[in-house]
Amino acid sequence: MRVQAIISYDGSKFQGMQSQPHGQTIQDTIEKALKKLNINSKINYAGRTDTGVHGLNQSIDFEIPYFWNNLEKLKFSLNKIITPYIFVKFIRIVNDNFHSRFLATKRSYRYLITNRFTPFNAPYTLYKKNLDIELLQKSIKLFEGEHDFEFFSKKGSEVNHFIRKITHSNIILHKNYVIINFEGNGFLRSQIRMMVKFLLDISDKKFTPSDLSKQLNKQKLISNDLVIPNGLYFKKVWYEDFNYRR
Repeated sequence: MRVQAIISYDGSKFQGMQSQPHGQTIQDTIEKALKKLNINSKINYAGRTDTGVHGLNQSIDFEIPYFWNNLEKLKFSLNKIITPYIFVKFIRIVNDNFHSRFLATKRSYRYLITNRFTPFNAPYTLYKKNLDIELLQKSIKLFEGEHDFEFFSKKGSEVNHFIRKITHSNIILHKNYVIINFEGNGFLRSQIRMMVKFLLDISDKKFTPSDLSKQLNKQKLISNDLVIPNGLYFKKVWYEDFNYRR
């Protein structure tokens, strides 16, 4: 039987989501924990996060044997093995054809920036002062709508096309933090980090909103630099029959 789990994780402790030969990824950690519970299954995930990127409500799915019919006990047993850096928030039974990545209808990410440095939040935020918030709020709206984001994706992305739709974006100020939010039907590899870096370069007057429009319309590749992964969070994922709200 197939189940879906909603998990959160501290990406600073792992070499990304996807399984790697060294075995120090979120996928490898979870699959090793499942084996300890006599569950021999590979996991699917909604978003492939890079090294250092965090997850708030990431979706994974995997097969479990029928003797694991107590899902609360399964959640407790998994958390006992994988905490403190990964935490299972919720588990439910799904259809056999469920796939966390292919059936997702919408995803959201956030990026955290702080103007007050401390070594204790360095793995979880970008430290940067003197942002031009008004210019950022104006520029971020250029990303909204359906675009060909080829110039905002990492080379080597294994996709059939680069067209994605960003349905909502905003910038929120909260105490000493600037929170950049993106919501859309899907995102390319490193797309969020590339978009945030371009916005920050606009704030620093290195580029202009017009430069952003030129790259977005594929008139000119101006920059493919990435902001550091520390402040990036996989925030949420939506499905037609399910929307995790906790």
